[in-house]
Amino acid sequence: MAITRRDFLKYTAVTGAALYLGIFDLKPIKAYAQANPPVWLYENYSICPYCGMGCGMIIGSNEDGQITYVQGDPDNPNNHGSLCSKGSSAANLNHIEGYVRPGGVPYLDKYGVPYKADDSERIITPLRRSPGENNWEVIDWDTALTEIVNKIVTTRGTISPGGICTNIAVLGTAKDTNEDCYLLTKLMRALGIVYFEHCARL
Repeated sequence: MAITRRDFLKYTAVTGAALYLGIFDLKPIKAYAQANPPVWLYENYSICPYCGMGCGMIIGSNEDGQITYVQGDPDNPNNHGSLCSKGSSAANLNHIEGYVRPGGVPYLDKYGVPYKADDSERIITPLRRSPGENNWEVIDWDTALTEIVNKIVTTRGTISPGGICTNIAVLGTAKDTNEDCYLLTKLMRALGIVYFEHCARL
């Protein structure tokens, strides 16, 4: 349905008036929020893993080490306490389906004091899931790097004339420094990879 600018302004004015006059009842939402506040015992400070903005986050967790709340860090100069919808849902990154790590590595609070001895979901080693398998397998770094190199060499065996590799795609990260990005770009160009993108581009 096509909408004109005049129609857009009309709809916006009507919606704003309805909210102001209380036609839309938000009381059930407020009651639910008050009856189910986020509960956390420990706070940790981190940086949002999504775009390159580098927003600061305060992450709250319960006695089991599970993330229960994420909010913006008001002391961070990048976001001053605000978070977008993706950053606010960063607690979902705490879990990988099908992976349970043996315990032994403690959670640390913001003062470096361990408060949980059995952290079964924090990832500290490379993981591999074979095609058709449902569970993750823990492997060491040497094995992971060796497999990655072998796959790159095998895939580049069918390289196009002129040294162009169209069988591999690379997605960069917004968390690297300029120097890191420079080295990554040099490596990809040296391998002849042309499908080279960035996660923060729209």
